[in-house]
Amino acid sequence: MKWENNRESDQVEDRRSSPSGGGRRIGGRSLGLGTIAIALVAGWIFGINPMSILGALSGGGDVAEHSGQVQTVPRSGEKPTDDMGRFVASVLGGTEDVWTQLFQQSGAQYQKPTLVLFRGATPIACGTGQSAMGPFYCPGDQKVYTDLSFHDTLRQQLGAPGDFAQAYVIAREVGHHVQNLLGTTDKMDQARQRSSEREFNALLVRLERQADCFAGIWAHHNHQNKQILEPGDIEEALNAAAAIGDDALQRKSQCAVVPDSFTHGTSAQRQRWFTTGLQSGQIKSCDTFSPRQL
Repeated sequence: MKWENNRESDQVEDRRSSPSGGGRRIGGRSLGLGTIAIALVAGWIFGINPMSILGALSGGGDVAEHSGQVQTVPRSGEKPTDDMGRFVASVLGGTEDVWTQLFQQSGAQYQKPTLVLFRGATPIACGTGQSAMGPFYCPGDQKVYTDLSFHDTLRQQLGAPGDFAQAYVIAREVGHHVQNLLGTTDKMDQARQRSSEREFNALLVRLERQADCFAGIWAHHNHQNKQILEPGDIEEALNAAAAIGDDALQRKSQCAVVPDSFTHGTSAQRQRWFTTGLQSGQIKSCDTFSPRQL
């Protein structure tokens, strides 16, 4: 992926050197990939709180209390200067350019999210963010959070190497921010109140598939405008999509697949909807809520 000469976003908040983002283990001991996968499958962002599950599995109880109030951490005031930090800033800058253009075309204004780099754990508007959650979006403060160690996990443990695989993961979390701006997140919160767990899980799958499609839209327009793609990049993204499908994670963690518990969708679904966004570049093509089959 060609990123070095692209514009870097100034919306990156680097907490890696702050005490509150300085890393800690959950429940007093470390957790393995299988435990993390169980929590992710149970509900990475919008479903069952994965932090509560991780806390219970590690013997430490809930690791986050949801006060409903934004907890703030002072910004460093400096852009990251290390290669991975600059890479993330470049990817975020690309998402800003694409979504600003698309929102303007529809007569709206795009509100840029902040991307927070942290280590271990950090306070968020939704409680406490943990590295074990992987990259995630918190609608309460409109920020994307990532511990860059996840990219090592993606490469070494999940078998999804490559810089474009990492960019895809960031772009799909920005996709959740776009959903928040479009009002989809509020509709999901309302649906949670009137749906059974099984019904809501099915809606979560559609929400996540749309975020994959939005990541494809980013790749489509960013390449069209800046020629960022190199041979093998799309394969890296599709491999990453497959590696974090619910079916793939469940096979790794429990050797059995339970479709009714899916909250993110299968590997094939994730790949299909990323490809849909990549090929069309249009928001209307990412309507994952209308089709009977994903």
